[in-house]
Amino acid sequence: MLAKTDERKPQKGGGKKRRHPGEDGEGGERKRRGGEEGEKGQGDGGRKRLDALSVGYFRRVGERLGEGFEDNEEREMFVENVLIEVKGKAALVALDQTGSITLQRLLPLSSPDQVGEVLAELGGETGSAFKTVSCDRCGGHVVESAVRQMSKWTESSQKESSATTEEEEEESCGVLEAQVLSLSQVVRDNCAEFIKHIHGSHVVRTLLHVLAGCVGPPRTESRPGAKERNVAPQLTDFEIPTSFWYELKSLTDTLMDNVNLSVTDAISSAVFQTMLTVCHRKRPKLCKQLLKRIMEYLTSRSAAPGVSPLLVFLKDQAASRLIETIIQLSHKSLLRDLYKNHLKGHLVDLALHPIANFPIQRLTAASAKYKVFLRLFDELIQGLEAILAAGHMGVIVQLAESCAESEEKQEELMQCLLRAFHCAEPGSRHVSCLPLFMSLLAYEVYYHSDTAEGNTQTEIPLSSICYHGSRLVQALARFKERSILLSSLRTLTPADLLTLASDPAGSHVLQALITTSSDKGRGKILKRLEGQYVQMACSRLGSRVLEAIWNGASVNHRQSIAQELVGSESQLRSDQFARHVWAKFALSHFMHRRAHWQEIQTGESKKRKLFSDILD
Repeated sequence: MLAKTDERKPQKGGGKKRRHPGEDGEGGERKRRGGEEGEKGQGDGGRKRLDALSVGYFRRVGERLGEGFEDNEEREMFVENVLIEVKGKAALVALDQTGSITLQRLLPLSSPDQVGEVLAELGGETGSAFKTVSCDRCGGHVVESAVRQMSKWTESSQKESSATTEEEEEESCGVLEAQVLSLSQVVRDNCAEFIKHIHGSHVVRTLLHVLAGCVGPPRTESRPGAKERNVAPQLTDFEIPTSFWYELKSLTDTLMDNVNLSVTDAISSAVFQTMLTVCHRKRPKLCKQLLKRIMEYLTSRSAAPGVSPLLVFLKDQAASRLIETIIQLSHKSLLRDLYKNHLKGHLVDLALHPIANFPIQRLTAASAKYKVFLRLFDELIQGLEAILAAGHMGVIVQLAESCAESEEKQEELMQCLLRAFHCAEPGSRHVSCLPLFMSLLAYEVYYHSDTAEGNTQTEIPLSSICYHGSRLVQALARFKERSILLSSLRTLTPADLLTLASDPAGSHVLQALITTSSDKGRGKILKRLEGQYVQMACSRLGSRVLEAIWNGASVNHRQSIAQELVGSESQLRSDQFARHVWAKFALSHFMHRRAHWQEIQTGESKKRKLFSDILD
């Protein structure tokens, strides 16, 4: 099955999770038998089917592609032979599930002119057939794969430059270039239908990337549930023909004629987000024009008297995602106008909304380097406890991260958090803040105390470390004044510190607090960790924290850590995680050639200090 890429995972913590328009739930496609399909998909107007014999052939081709080739000559011969079989029935192959998967794997191995010939057949004489193929759940993937091969046209020209003339190169690459332009023309002629179609919209998004000169990984490489699925895909830039420069402008103009769909249709909204993102990367002036035009459209809609239409759009699933993208790519004047003329006085209400709180997070992040952040902060801080109660921790975390980046309002935020978690008064409760922040629990809940009086119950084991609590403390660890956090860390028992080091969320907290401490403060923390180093080394996460500690430790601290570790040599050498620690810390060297080991560590320490002084 071809899985659609989930381009962005809804952020955790804040209200309802929002589905990406690409998540159309088509995981349950009917299995085909003999090239036949149980049901007709969107755009499936009773077309002819690939016969069972051909389906079997393309299945075998797919298996052969998975085996790889001994050399380029063998691969080129194989590709050429398969494309001969495809010729004359490219559309049938592309619209078949097995044929589609095979073609997607074959096209990246083909030359630009071979890909151009396949596209030419898929589009027909006038290119009009592109619409049918692109708006098909199988054919759309093939068109995307073919268009993406444009990223290799300069590379292909360089490789063949010694064997071909310049005219032949241009002709070879011109076939694919012409077909990409033909596809773009068809998209422009049928823009509304393409951008609203669940499959056709993905073709438009790939086309925008290619016309701009940047591509990400193919959609088929990502799998739902894969690690880092919430991270934006890395884009690779490539040179484009001059014609693409003008065609991108034409395509964006046509898309702007349909800007009304960007706020009413979730699938179309995703296309506009892609358009803005690629233009921001490759055509910043064009992006600035597009941002201005979209904002003019959004703010011109009718709403209640005296109420900005943006307040309505921010609470809409499709429109809010588009506004998020606009905020992320905006310049200072646009952000200032957005706040001053549309959002001022409404930030807390929006932060409490299950959908609108996401754009507010983006706005808080984007404004961190500008003075407008001070006004945003003053407004949001008034509703901090209400936002916490609503569970929209993404807003609070982003507020802390922006305070760290801007170096403004840090003390005020810390005091508000202490009050919100009921550990501001009496002052003796300050040392309990770290477990409370990490667990996002108020003092009375965490320590099972029904009264406002009483001292911290330090004997309660550290527990309930959560993702957003970890993110919050990591942001606070970047503040100029961290004494409250570090004092709280030093009250944790050695067992709690081991729990922290071995926890998926807690390990990041411990690493952040230790690495941002002064040498004196770090020494106090390491003193409390004594006796836990062996267990840390044998933990998947703890071993990483230990390495981070080692990288910033003084020679004396390294010597203390090494001395403790070498006492458990057999345990460390046999453990899958600790053996890497053993090797990296050169503990065998430490045991048998102590003086030489110390000399090397001293040299590294001096080198680190030198680089640190240069960077400072």
